[in-house]
Amino acid sequence: MILFEQVSKVYSDQHVALDKVDFHLKKGEMAFLTGPSGAGKSTLLKLISLMDRPTSGRIVLNGNNISNLKGNDIPYLRRHIGMIFQDHRLLMNRTVLENVGLPLLIEGYNRHEIKRRSLAALAKVGLNGKENSFPIHLSGGEQQRVGIARAIINHPPLLIADEPTGNLDPKLSLEILNLFESLNKLGISVLIATHDLGLVAKMRYRTLTLREGNMINDGLLRKRNA
Repeated sequence: MILFEQVSKVYSDQHVALDKVDFHLKKGEMAFLTGPSGAGKSTLLKLISLMDRPTSGRIVLNGNNISNLKGNDIPYLRRHIGMIFQDHRLLMNRTVLENVGLPLLIEGYNRHEIKRRSLAALAKVGLNGKENSFPIHLSGGEQQRVGIARAIINHPPLLIADEPTGNLDPKLSLEILNLFESLNKLGISVLIATHDLGLVAKMRYRTLTLREGNMINDGLLRKRNA
């Protein structure tokens, strides 16, 4: 699903964000990406989501080499990825249903199909009955669920999340991670960037650890209930 081979990212100020990173996330796998602030987590996710390009190395996404992808091919490849952000990035003057259906509206789907698929996505994240609410009237956890519903509305084979629980309390954070787990059981590959090692330790999944742009660990942090 995601393959990094000797991937480096050096910015114009010569800051090395990633240094010859190798890893392979298989189809249907769920994993955590950890490391301190400035370790390179956000840079790695930006490379996967085609928001940035590597300085060197090779990145393969769902069988496509995206390292030197042409600009007009980027929108098509992005349909393979559902992106979830810490700050939700919801439109506060739009209803939950309108926020979730926005990707389909941009792609030109008709209103009936947008509503049908939006309601289905909301059901998957446990927000039945909230479609006519506005985000400002929702809790932080509910707003994050709206963001997840929007990310999965195109049925992407891959979900990537950048600190999705950063603004939530421990109970809500665990609920969101359990939701990612349920989506993963549907066959969606999931990669979650987080600095919360305590939360990661409660989940039995592979953990990739970055430090100063280097991949220093690739395996389970610990087994659940170990």
